[in-house]
Amino acid sequence: MKRITAIILSFFILTLNLLASNVIYAEEMPQEGQEDSGQSGTPAVEISAPSAVLMEASTGKVIYEKDKDTARHPASVTKIMTMLLIFDALADGRLQPEDEVTVSEYAASMGGSQVYLEAGEIQTVDTMLKCIAVASANDACVAMAEEICGSEEEFVARMNERATGLGMEHTHFVNCNGLDAEGHLTSAHDIALMSRELITKYPQVHDYSMIWMEDITHRTAKGESEFGLSNTNKLVRQYEYTTGLKTGSTGDAKFCVSATAEKNGVELIAVIMGAESSKERFADAVKLLNYGFGKCQLYTDDRTDGITSVPVENGVQESVKAGRKAPFTYLDTEGANLSGTEREIKPEQQIDAPVKKGDKVGSIEYSLDGKVIGESDIIALEDVKKATFSDRLGKAAQALLL
Repeated sequence: MKRITAIILSFFILTLNLLASNVIYAEEMPQEGQEDSGQSGTPAVEISAPSAVLMEASTGKVIYEKDKDTARHPASVTKIMTMLLIFDALADGRLQPEDEVTVSEYAASMGGSQVYLEAGEIQTVDTMLKCIAVASANDACVAMAEEICGSEEEFVARMNERATGLGMEHTHFVNCNGLDAEGHLTSAHDIALMSRELITKYPQVHDYSMIWMEDITHRTAKGESEFGLSNTNKLVRQYEYTTGLKTGSTGDAKFCVSATAEKNGVELIAVIMGAESSKERFADAVKLLNYGFGKCQLYTDDRTDGITSVPVENGVQESVKAGRKAPFTYLDTEGANLSGTEREIKPEQQIDAPVKKGDKVGSIEYSLDGKVIGESDIIALEDVKKATFSDRLGKAAQALLL
């Protein structure tokens, strides 16, 4: 009897040990949906601000997000869109950097951050851009809005149109400078989208956003006076990889920044919204940028070897000159060996004339470790007309003569 009791007791203890080990094992396993980054459920990087986004500029890939789509007051980060429309006007010839802009009474009346432009004062577009990018001048923003569109209202309408075109689904602008106003809202992701458009389409914006200090000259009826611009983005001096871009702070928005930086060919955009202090917004931005630079590597290919011409059916010529539409870029965040990337040129199976310059006539497919990671278009570099009956007859006669 004692022997049976001992066996039962041993079995009971063994069962308890097994159950305990299973419980411990279950506690150690990451739950479904958790991010396993060393410690289950621990975020890759801790950000104190309520909204944040980290985006790689060339691909637009979001590397980190926190409440990215909540619409919040953006303060002077609004001026990214204002500068984008100014550079649009410069690009299409509606403005020149040396053009002179006359300040209206309305523009001169703006409060908040300003460079104290006076009604009737004249400044060049180049100087106005410096005032906006460096000193976050509300008065300069309105003066430029009126110069481009005749009124701030019309300029803001174009800001909203441009936002829609960029897929900024959580944005509505009410003014061009970011002063707190009911309904003037955007999100961290939307700020990243417009920041990406500005720095990739107009990289010369960095020439303005990286100015640390500079003097401008006021010329008014009272005479001439110097005014010192000082950059509101302290990362220009505090973070070695900084390339821009724009800060903002108001009572409703708290402290915001869209910080751009580049290291080893990788350009990142770190957006912080609603931070409790200026120090916290910059600290959060640096955390995101350092995290991104540690995680990201780019593969780019702009080679044109092997891309010369593509056969054309029923055309006045038998082939069309071809080239690549744009370089190929792939962003890796998993530590892959990108030197093993392979490419394959794939012309279209059949191309019938007529062919227009810019038409897709093939692609370059890229793969890594046997998996396709993307492709780049091959386009026609010239027009090829459809052959008429007389064209075909002429070709036949020429062939007979040969």
